[in-house]
Amino acid sequence: MREVAVIGIGITKFGELWETGFREMGMQAGLAAVQDAKLTAEEIDALYVGNMSAGRFIEQEHVAALIADYSGMARDHIPATRVEAAGASGGLAIRQAYLAIASGQHDIVVVGGAEKMTDISDTISNEIQSSAADQQWECVFGATFPALHAMIARRHMFQYGTTREQIASVAVKNHKHGALNPNAQFQKEIEMGTVLKSGMVADPLGVFDCAPNSDGAAAVVLCSMDKARKYTDAPVKVLASAQASDSLALHSRADICTFEATRVAADRAFAQAKLERKDIQLAEVHDNFTISELLAVEDMGFFPKGQAGKATMDGQTTIGAKLAVNTSGGLKARGDPIGATGVAQIVELVQQLRGTAGRRQVDGAKYALAQNVGGTGATAVVHILGVA
Repeated sequence: MREVAVIGIGITKFGELWETGFREMGMQAGLAAVQDAKLTAEEIDALYVGNMSAGRFIEQEHVAALIADYSGMARDHIPATRVEAAGASGGLAIRQAYLAIASGQHDIVVVGGAEKMTDISDTISNEIQSSAADQQWECVFGATFPALHAMIARRHMFQYGTTREQIASVAVKNHKHGALNPNAQFQKEIEMGTVLKSGMVADPLGVFDCAPNSDGAAAVVLCSMDKARKYTDAPVKVLASAQASDSLALHSRADICTFEATRVAADRAFAQAKLERKDIQLAEVHDNFTISELLAVEDMGFFPKGQAGKATMDGQTTIGAKLAVNTSGGLKARGDPIGATGVAQIVELVQQLRGTAGRRQVDGAKYALAQNVGGTGATAVVHILGVA
């Protein structure tokens, strides 16, 4: 297997982008990544696009060919493939491109992720997002996506003594980070009281415990390491790419407070990278709900089970701490255009490892991790990146 590097990144602002369409967002992010990599269109071998549900959000299927067309890649007839794994669509698109290069099938691949979520009502959007859960055994009985995560939060509180304030501290911390990110949907710090007093969504989770509906796109260019230095003096190496699955429905799991797919994917990634947890300086994890971040850092072994809430309240995951979590603001503050989320995580890690993250820069960042989740943990993708 060949070594793989990231040589280009691009991202749009995330938010309610009323005047920008799906294809325009994808084109903007993709062209920015290609320009960052100093590529010509003729050098690109393939395109992968992470997207959860354009068919329902904007009534447009066949989106990989659409993005290839509007990015000027269709004229060269490159293979363009859409990748779908609910919230993990972007991360899995990165992994598919990584495997294509590592296997020797391609040398240079563009990966895009995009979602246009705000052109429909919140009710319909919630229905679409809930389709990532088990329709037959969960959703048909009224279990929405927020409700399922609320059940996880309640169980975590009961099982480990996690407090409501500890869960809310994830939102406070991530909004603080998001305030430093010019592309974030929410660039304003919030206080604990704001989270605790926000309107109830599904007990105990309120409005400020839930990632927003977002529009946005992100893109990266992956390249074989042996060719990467032709384009950049500072390639970022993909040290590991791992994926794992679990049962779709929560009731089939022994413990709903542990996402086994995340745990297994992380174990595989650390083994591939030949690194330990203590080597990671920053992580972008899938905080579509505040409880999700606590599960993520516990399941990947950064904190003992049940201790992540206290660690977050104590400032152990903020910028400047030993492990900075969601420096971008995470899904909670940066925004969560579902298909773009996993790709945006990689964009953030590359900026950090390049030393170009501005006011949210983690000093001396050498190794970084991204965790992207589909559904309530049925799919997990973990990548580890490092300075080449």
